[in-house]
Amino acid sequence: MTDTHSSQPQSFSTMPARAALLLAFSLAAVTGCHKNVAPMNPASVATPPPPTPAPTATFTADPLAIDLGQSVVLNWRTTNASSVAIDGIGAVNVNGTQTVSPSASTNFHLVAKGDGGATEANVRVTVNVPVAPVVPTETAAATATNDASSDEVFHQNVADIFFDYDSYALRPEGQASATKAASYLVAHPDIRIVIGGYCDDRGSAEYNLALGENRANSAKTALVTAGVAPNRIRVVSYGKEKQFCTDETEACWQQNRRAQFSLDR
Repeated sequence: MTDTHSSQPQSFSTMPARAALLLAFSLAAVTGCHKNVAPMNPASVATPPPPTPAPTATFTADPLAIDLGQSVVLNWRTTNASSVAIDGIGAVNVNGTQTVSPSASTNFHLVAKGDGGATEANVRVTVNVPVAPVVPTETAAATATNDASSDEVFHQNVADIFFDYDSYALRPEGQASATKAASYLVAHPDIRIVIGGYCDDRGSAEYNLALGENRANSAKTALVTAGVAPNRIRVVSYGKEKQFCTDETEACWQQNRRAQFSLDR
């Protein structure tokens, strides 16, 4: 007897397998038409770097004022700096101290540089320089123009010269007085003098101004001839504007006709 049931079940079991295979290929074709895109990770998005901070600097000195010969400590602190320099000192550490002894008041200037730029700082140190006392020499003490006694000594050795009426020629006693005055002035070369020419009140103001100048120049010429340097002598004419005596007598007029010597202060 023929087994008719063995071939029929094989046909039915084969058909589902082929259909499944065909379905798998169809799905692969459909899904292959679309590109797979991975989702974006927010952490992978690049952000610009923050700006480089600018350098800062503080600069101090202790103490701020010293006497000549003393020392001062400079102190500086910086941030964000890669190099620091101080004028007069040169390159220094970005933070540090330096002991200096300036000989005069000084403005210390610091420059700090970094990737973020540059900055500056200043500090001033005042140096008190003592004034050397002046030790007067014997000559300076004898001729100090601010001392009343020196005026007295001066006039004892440099006396006024008197003139005749309407004349500017030195009389014999005037020449002797000029010679004595020149000896004193040559011995004291630091003294500078003013010679004032005076007249009595007779005649015009213009005439007496010219006459007074001639009298002062006559006295100056006598001193220069005796060895006094001319650049130590200054002349001025007062004419009849300044009177030593106001009486209308010959004795009074004689007092007004003179070349007067004074210290040139």
